[in-house]
Amino acid sequence: MILQRRALLAAGAAAALPRLGHAQSPTIRIGVMNDQSGPYRDDGGPTGVVCARQALEDFGLSGKGWNVEVLSADHQNKPDVGISIARQWIDRDGVDAIVDVPTSSVGLAVNTVCREKNKVYLNSGTGSSDLTGKQCSPNTVHWTYDTYMLGKSTGGATVKEGGDSWYFITADYVFGQTLQRDTSEIITKAGGKVLGSVAYPFPETTDFSSMLIRAQASGAKVLGLCMAGADTENCIKQAQEFGVANSMQIAALLIQVRGVRALGLDVANGMRWSESYYWDLNDRTRAWNNRVKGKTPNGVWPNMTQAGDYAVTLHFLKAVNDMGVAAAKADGRAVVERMKAMPTDDDCFGPGRIRPDGRALHPVYLLQAKKPSESKGSWDIAKVVAVTPADEAFRPINEGGCPLIKS
Repeated sequence: MILQRRALLAAGAAAALPRLGHAQSPTIRIGVMNDQSGPYRDDGGPTGVVCARQALEDFGLSGKGWNVEVLSADHQNKPDVGISIARQWIDRDGVDAIVDVPTSSVGLAVNTVCREKNKVYLNSGTGSSDLTGKQCSPNTVHWTYDTYMLGKSTGGATVKEGGDSWYFITADYVFGQTLQRDTSEIITKAGGKVLGSVAYPFPETTDFSSMLIRAQASGAKVLGLCMAGADTENCIKQAQEFGVANSMQIAALLIQVRGVRALGLDVANGMRWSESYYWDLNDRTRAWNNRVKGKTPNGVWPNMTQAGDYAVTLHFLKAVNDMGVAAAKADGRAVVERMKAMPTDDDCFGPGRIRPDGRALHPVYLLQAKKPSESKGSWDIAKVVAVTPADEAFRPINEGGCPLIKS
């Protein structure tokens, strides 16, 4: 029943796009897989699908002689569901590339399927740095953010400002575990200490009260939240309710603009977090946001993961056009090699490049939530307080253990 429902979703998504040219024209099929009903829905979900489709519009297929169809499905944050969708898409529906896939346990599983089937995995939502480390693949591009980048930008800045003792509350699956690992390494290298941690079952946890009390009792200066989506928002709200935020600095290691807006500036005021895209960075980001925001559900403005869905899809289409559709459909590894060989440039992330391990490089911005009096509108919630250059923002290529990199 799940697979039949996925097929209907896919057919509906494909039908929503006009077919261009003749029926015989070759077609590239892209599947956007993410959480459309759970705690990560707002970080990817339907808005991520809209952003991937925007890449088709901005790329412009007219006169190119080939078509693109976009399918979508909800993996429910379950690796077995993600694997089943990926195999059906590739084996039955002729999907050439899979986009997004938040939830690292699902993303790493889809990474394996795409390598096995020689198709392209265009990751935006999975954060585990292992995707460009020990589990790197010649079929995968890791675009938007990862756990090393988050730990270095937010964690590193916090330690420099005196937050040198930490306690973690961590989602007990690969993303949370990797984020705690990478951030802990950065903290200790900077001279800080990790005083303790507690893991919680994902995705069924909504009450963080006992964990917050343990964190406060640890005596740590900083509460590190190794979680994402609705979990982060719930934990921050409960930290305020229990008074934990009065005695500990909260480091939300992964939160995105919509989540900060949902908290409200009265709660989030002064909070810092890291993103590789924000709508108000420059003229290009503002123009892109204006093109997309009217197409998203419930008036949501895209966050960095959704912007990543757009940017990585756009670069994929450029590579397909450069090498030819027939060659692209025949060899996913060759497409990724072409993507690595071509410089990246789009309205969300600006110019950049993709390293041999699949890591896309772009600047990372340390953001700070504005005071309510500073905000000029509902989505005007952040200001940039620091920028990490593209070549410094991500783990050095020789430290990840990627087998594609020869020492």
